[in-house]
Amino acid sequence: MRLLKCVDAIGYTVIAASACYFAVAMGSGLRELRRQHTALSVQGDARYGHPQLGRQDRRPLYVLVPCLNEASVIGPTVRALTGADTTVVVVDDGSDDDTGQIAAETGQAADGAVTVLRRELPDARQGKGEALNHAIRYARHLVAGRGEDPREVVVCVMDADGRLSDRALSHVMPLFDDPATGAVQLGVRIRNRHANFLTWFQDYLFWSMAAVTQLGRDATATVSLGGNGQFTRLSALDSIGERPWSASLTEDLDLAISLSVRGWRLRSTAHASVDQQAITKLSRLIRQRTRWYQGHMTAVSRCGEIWQARQLPHLSALELTCYLLVPWVLDLPWSLLFQYCLVWFLLNSKYALGRYHPFPSLPWVHLGRVLTLLSWYAVTFAPALVTSVVYLRRDRRVGWRRAVLLGHSFVVMNYLSFLCAWKALIRMARGQTGWAKTSREPG
Repeated sequence: MRLLKCVDAIGYTVIAASACYFAVAMGSGLRELRRQHTALSVQGDARYGHPQLGRQDRRPLYVLVPCLNEASVIGPTVRALTGADTTVVVVDDGSDDDTGQIAAETGQAADGAVTVLRRELPDARQGKGEALNHAIRYARHLVAGRGEDPREVVVCVMDADGRLSDRALSHVMPLFDDPATGAVQLGVRIRNRHANFLTWFQDYLFWSMAAVTQLGRDATATVSLGGNGQFTRLSALDSIGERPWSASLTEDLDLAISLSVRGWRLRSTAHASVDQQAITKLSRLIRQRTRWYQGHMTAVSRCGEIWQARQLPHLSALELTCYLLVPWVLDLPWSLLFQYCLVWFLLNSKYALGRYHPFPSLPWVHLGRVLTLLSWYAVTFAPALVTSVVYLRRDRRVGWRRAVLLGHSFVVMNYLSFLCAWKALIRMARGQTGWAKTSREPG
């Protein structure tokens, strides 16, 4: 009996913590949209591929694009990035295909400043962080040779399949007018979302949840960095050291922590975004998300460093700590408690629904059963339905039927998160840190 009470207490705590975290994160995002004098739909009709339109600043921009067998997607990405005051550095990390040749030919055809750096084995294929560290060394060499001020230079990291929204640079670059701004991360849209259910679901997660909550983190200047559409001040990277990117499985999250503890502000904007391909096969999606979970769960070891950082405000340290604890405090416990709650409801449904009430014919008894079911539905599906509304308002073209379907499927798809979290934990216990790169598809 005591054990059951203990489990119930833990369950209530996890549910309350999850609801609170969700409400604060989404609420902060919506508040930030109002602060930026815009609405959820601001990027719904965005087009991608012409980020230089409307740009008026003259800050030097260096775009780093790490590549491994990206021949199917690298051409359009390089073509879209070329422009005034922009230098594109493509790192061909030991590709077996024509990635480097296509990137070079595209840059030449676009008459842009494009350099292709070829890495060979055994130095190549050591992870994205190593490829970026190689690229930043070259970029620093160019900056020094051109006499540019590292405090005014912005470094952008793009995936080989990434494309910035039209006029993105006109919204991103002015954010660096604030000398305290160390980095800016854009929200992600899925380009091939129409392919199947998995791609639609990934767009739902990125566009209705991650992008909005990231805007909310702008209030504490602790926006999490991603590996695509990431802009960083060169002097901020220099403050970390010669090799700013680590060997972590989530080198982008690790970079965000390193910048935050040094007092740099991490920002986002609702007026620009980046699109990319989604994974179309379940097995590959599980492999990718397991890597993300493992990197996120490993990063919790830096909480001590976060709280010892004198330049990081306490509220920012608290937000960053809560974010790092999510897999440990919410995801892993909820993966067990959800099954416990489901089994309990099934075994006790006849009592919960008033089946053995002494006066079962009274109308209010039936009302009680309906209210019980509605309460269970609200607790189970309310957060997902909220994000469905957000998703629909972000892009009306999604349609309410699809938005509601994705919202309800979110509860079922939680099992994917549960699986990936436990797989990541097992890999950590075994000391496994290697990973195979996710392959791209044409387009």
